[in-house]
Amino acid sequence: MAAQKTFKDTDMQRILGWVLRVGVSLSMLVVCIGGVLYLYRHGREVVSYQKFTGVPEFVHSPLGIWQGILTGRGRAIIQAGIILLIATPVIRVIFSAIGFVLEKDWLYTGISLLVLLVIVASALTGHGG
Repeated sequence: MAAQKTFKDTDMQRILGWVLRVGVSLSMLVVCIGGVLYLYRHGREVVSYQKFTGVPEFVHSPLGIWQGILTGRGRAIIQAGIILLIATPVIRVIFSAIGFVLEKDWLYTGISLLVLLVIVASALTGHGG
């Protein structure tokens, strides 16, 4: 009979490191693609500082950002990369909680879930925790 593999702290550290590296690298790639696309389309425009045009309408909602990405708008792609960068530590907290559940470490599972609750509440209400 084969021995059952146990989940170790080093396994969790390796997974969390991988999540952070992939998240930051992917967000950087997305922002760079959006920046190149934006500069390709708007790089030669003359800026008028006399008139304030504001933020494009599509960046006010996730659906607008998604539609902007599908239509190839550089600003929407840049914004998606920034959202991905912000989501990376949240995903890390989720993976930490899962790791602590697998280790049956209920104290740190509770702390991770509390941190996740504070992050979600802050994001939804706009107030810091």
